[in-house]
Amino acid sequence: MDSDYERDFLVWTEAQVALLRARKFEQLDLENVIEELEAVARRDKREVAHRMEKLLTHLLKCRVQPERISNSWRRTISEQRKQIARILKDMPSLRPVLDHYIADSYPDAIKQAARETHLPPSSFPQQNPYTTEQILDEDFLP
Repeated sequence: MDSDYERDFLVWTEAQVALLRARKFEQLDLENVIEELEAVARRDKREVAHRMEKLLTHLLKCRVQPERISNSWRRTISEQRKQIARILKDMPSLRPVLDHYIADSYPDAIKQAARETHLPPSSFPQQNPYTTEQILDEDFLP
């Protein structure tokens, strides 16, 4: 059966919101509401992971090529920190698992930093040398 969910997501979303506000819970499209809420949570977690990888990549580049630190690198580091802080403010439940995102992102950050600097991955510390506090500290540069 064709529903608003398949035809027009915006119409479906607005209808679900109206049903929630009217407390007509029995009329909700629960299966799709649950699916969409889970998707939102996954999206937010992916955003933290993506921004952490980008931040770590640039911190690693600064560490191995301090003579090449540019305003562009500084802006990227600053922007990633700002956005991660914004996400953590909006979703403080992510803070306790931040170390997990750092650990997961670090190997990919090494690969990306190696690609961007044209250096071998072995040029970078194989273990993350930064504390969570350093990574998030707006004044920290390696």
